[in-house]
Amino acid sequence: MNEIKKPVVEWGQSEVKEWLDSVEICAELKTQISGIVRSGRVLLFININSLLQGPQYSHVDAEDLIRLELSQRKLQLENLDSFVQLGYDPYTYLKCLPPSIAYSRVNHHDLPNACCHCCCQKYSSSASCLSSWPDHANCPCSRRKDDVNFVDQRHDVNVSQDDGQRCTTHHQGDGSDTEPSSVAAGIQSLFSAHTGGHPGLAKSLPPEVWKAVVAMAYLFIVTWITAFVMVIVHDRVPDMKKYPPLPDIFLDNVPHIPWAFNMCEVTGTILLIVWICVLLFHKHRFILLRRFFALSGTVFLLRCVTMLITSLSVPGSHLQCNPRPYGDIWAKAQQAYLIWKGAGMSIQGVRTCGDYMFSGHTVALTMLNFFITEYTPRHLYFIHTFTWLLNMFGIFFILSAHEHYSIDVFVAFYITSRLFLYYHTLASHHRSLMRRDTGRTRIWFPLLAFFEASVDGTVPNEYEWPTLSSLLPGLPISAIKKKMMLLLAQYMAWKNPEHSSLPCPTKQSTTQTNVPRSSQGTVIKEEKIS
Repeated sequence: MNEIKKPVVEWGQSEVKEWLDSVEICAELKTQISGIVRSGRVLLFININSLLQGPQYSHVDAEDLIRLELSQRKLQLENLDSFVQLGYDPYTYLKCLPPSIAYSRVNHHDLPNACCHCCCQKYSSSASCLSSWPDHANCPCSRRKDDVNFVDQRHDVNVSQDDGQRCTTHHQGDGSDTEPSSVAAGIQSLFSAHTGGHPGLAKSLPPEVWKAVVAMAYLFIVTWITAFVMVIVHDRVPDMKKYPPLPDIFLDNVPHIPWAFNMCEVTGTILLIVWICVLLFHKHRFILLRRFFALSGTVFLLRCVTMLITSLSVPGSHLQCNPRPYGDIWAKAQQAYLIWKGAGMSIQGVRTCGDYMFSGHTVALTMLNFFITEYTPRHLYFIHTFTWLLNMFGIFFILSAHEHYSIDVFVAFYITSRLFLYYHTLASHHRSLMRRDTGRTRIWFPLLAFFEASVDGTVPNEYEWPTLSSLLPGLPISAIKKKMMLLLAQYMAWKNPEHSSLPCPTKQSTTQTNVPRSSQGTVIKEEKIS
């Protein structure tokens, strides 16, 4: 059958009949359905199971009913936008259509010793069937209708090569298996196929490069603020003679290692290189970039507050930390520029004091580690183990260098990891949050509401070779190439006119150009006569 190009909401009786012809059901059932369902809107919203109730449909094969309902559910899942267009929430609406065909074909009088709970578990995934069961006095499981707790029911999907994907329903407590429900398994498999194998994967992932640029500008501003705050807290560092280092379990028991802090920054550089490689090959690199910039900027902005409100004493006696009054605001801005240019790293010649609560190096290490492990495939255990080892060793080097207290490192790791996990969890359910309470979500999570407005689920880990069109989406790469080639050809023709294939204007001799027109006419006549 040729694919129907018209939207489902615009289907008429002919398109509905064409769709029914593609479903492998008996001709009699096709005729009965086509006589009732005459438009695509009715086909999307009608409950097939309720439609075919009655003695006139008792002779219809149950397999045909199953194929028909599965085909309708597949059509619904492929046209979720049509529900939104008509003003319905597709996910909520589809959950209100439980497939219960198998149960509707069961003769209740053939099972006198089965209760409503057992039969519902065996023949249906719908909880509404309880009200239709006549008698449950002699149930072997000794459970009455009023005793059934639907929260306790669970549906597990077992996959076998012989039977395909089948849904098996259990009692929560006894663990006894009942017969599989092929209808629920079919719906689950269709939903998994529609969403790419994972119910939470996003289907709308526009790159939105401008949002990545906004996030980068946000991080740029925050780093400048951080550098300026580091200059201020250095001016307020407590006197080392008056305020000795605070008691610390780790620092009091681990000797000072002079080269450890440089090694911490080397591990951070390695993590940064790995993260850049992930960004180059990841298909959704601009979404990853804006998330990285937004989260890093937020953590470092919070660090500015914690550094400024409380000044801790210098953690090590080896540090030469004395207040350095820089004078006016311009001198402080110049010193902040030096810190910003060196990224606050000691291997770049930057030495600061007073910026202890909490550790910026730990923030950078942890953020890079979490982003690498999140956006690389799960089976790359070597990469994940390697980045975690670099993160932990980097933290150890910070403490071994006695550059931070243990509480600085612990708070930095906790805040960074929690913020990363909370942000990604909320981003995966952003659409639900916005539907429930748009105003409150925008107030409490402004960056999330702005940057994740077009993402409707979890970002899949998909990779591609980096090309100009993928690295610079939206730019007319082919038109730019053609223009560049044309300009290059014109330049070469101007540079070497004798070797150029482009037509060039012929050069006239100076003698010919200086001859008057009347003289030219006589010369032509003389040539003709001769």
